[in-house]
Amino acid sequence: MITEQVWIVDDDSSIRWVLEKALSNANISVGTFHDPQDLLIALEHNQPEVIISDIRMPNIDGMTLLAQINEKFSHIPVIIITAHSDLDSAVNAYQGGAFEYLPKPFDIDDAVTLANRALTHARELKSKKQLSVPAVNSVGIIGAAPSMQEVFRAIGRLSRSSISVLINGESGTGKELVAHALHMHSPRSSAPFIPLNMAAIPKDLIESELFGHEKGAFTGANAVRHGRFEQAHQGTLFLDEIGDMPLDIQTRLLRVLSDGQFYRVGGHSPIQVDVRIIAATHQNLEKRVNNGDFREDLFHRLNVIRIQVPSLRDRKEDISQLTQHFLKRAANELGVESKTLHKTTLSYLEQCEWPGNVRQLENICRFLTVMASGKEILMTDLPSELTEKKVTTTKNAQNSWQENLKTWVDNELSLGRSNIIEQALPEFEKVLLDSALKHTQGHKQEAAKRLGWGRNTLTRKLKELNMSD
Repeated sequence: MITEQVWIVDDDSSIRWVLEKALSNANISVGTFHDPQDLLIALEHNQPEVIISDIRMPNIDGMTLLAQINEKFSHIPVIIITAHSDLDSAVNAYQGGAFEYLPKPFDIDDAVTLANRALTHARELKSKKQLSVPAVNSVGIIGAAPSMQEVFRAIGRLSRSSISVLINGESGTGKELVAHALHMHSPRSSAPFIPLNMAAIPKDLIESELFGHEKGAFTGANAVRHGRFEQAHQGTLFLDEIGDMPLDIQTRLLRVLSDGQFYRVGGHSPIQVDVRIIAATHQNLEKRVNNGDFREDLFHRLNVIRIQVPSLRDRKEDISQLTQHFLKRAANELGVESKTLHKTTLSYLEQCEWPGNVRQLENICRFLTVMASGKEILMTDLPSELTEKKVTTTKNAQNSWQENLKTWVDNELSLGRSNIIEQALPEFEKVLLDSALKHTQGHKQEAAKRLGWGRNTLTRKLKELNMSD
């Protein structure tokens, strides 16, 4: 018997129809509304377990509706559908009290999974009141890839907290941007955000940089200097490349984290501060702890919450949006007309490995803004080091899989086996399907297009190969 109910409010009838059909097939009772006002009236007489609402609707927008629902029916989890896969949408939804947000275009299977999660939440926390806090300005992180959406969700969930955070990610992935976003979307947003890169400071100056010094503490100390901890009082201190911090400074940092006090270099009076610490590293801190290069107690003190920032090669679907952003920004800085990428050039950039990550892509866009001869950027405009490296990598990859296939075929034939194509072809198609679906985040229509198949062919292949549809 169907007892749990989900209400959908969206002025787009096609969205209502698709969601209603999918949820009904999942044995979930559905009610639909095209006008938010009708939903509010219905809520006075009956309440569903979950509400799914679009963010942009006439008369009442989704965020206003969310606020009104939370005011009277805070036990109902609300899923917000938004056309924007950006940090503002995620944070505003969470801060407004949403259970989760669903960025368009969405895969219908993901929508059903999310609805089931909300139903589970409703069962467990029916009476829990969800509080809202004011939204704050964004720092402009770009990313629609699922891995970046996880980063946005983490920032949203931490927006009411001042807890320590450890950010992991390769060089150039944007760890400082994430740290700044955590600060700007926190209760400390009106106080200073002070960044300090451990790898960029000579070891004999780190102590003075962090804790400051008294007048006469050493030769050249002609006046009292406030260190970064004092500058960040009631705000956030971002310690980048924390893995490069010397052991003696790690000991001092641990003491500050323990009691909030420190002494300036050459000082005798304790300084009391209230500072949130966000640390970042591209290194494996667990390995450095095991090697004796990083204090285990400090690691556990910093590693309360960990955020993994993905490499650019793991979010290649964001390259188009990132390049547009960087090209426009470079053009504005230089006072020239913004350039665009030819589709072949964009496709090529999406296949590059990007060892320098987003920072490397940004530098390439600056180069192209200056050096590309036309308004549209062609393959011939790309710097040679980028194209030469890609050609070598692609050639090696092609040789690798072809040689592996040849070795396998030779082995099967030498064993006297027959009909080997019947064994090889399904496995070959499985690899194609799996990779295409991962590359398109599960969007079957787009995956079929990229493979050169129709949607029906892809669906049939998934069933034939016993892959999840």
